[in-house]
Amino acid sequence: MLLIKKFTFDAAHHLVRYKGKCERLHGHTYHMSVKIEGRPSQDEAMVMDFLDVKKTVNEKVLDRLDHANINDIIEQPTAENIARWVWERLAPEFNRDNCRLAEIEIWETETSGIVYRGEA
Repeated sequence: MLLIKKFTFDAAHHLVRYKGKCERLHGHTYHMSVKIEGRPSQDEAMVMDFLDVKKTVNEKVLDRLDHANINDIIEQPTAENIARWVWERLAPEFNRDNCRLAEIEIWETETSGIVYRGEA
């Protein structure tokens, strides 16, 4: 099974190694999906409680990124690097006996996003 929890956050960034409009400070309402692959546990019959996912994502990711200048956190905050940063904070939290972090989606706009599955 694939558990999916969606989030949004607002943040500013600029791309320091880029020539074009995005090298100037600007903001996005980011959409993020956290996907956890696994099987329901014997006791609760859930892959993971949605409330636990929300609490962990808020503590490990959104409390840092929401309404922030992402350049203060990630040197070159492309969607790719944001997705990798999120993965590094959540993978240890969601790797359990019955499940593991499977995928992070980061959408900068309605039509432009990235999927990260923990690749190098």
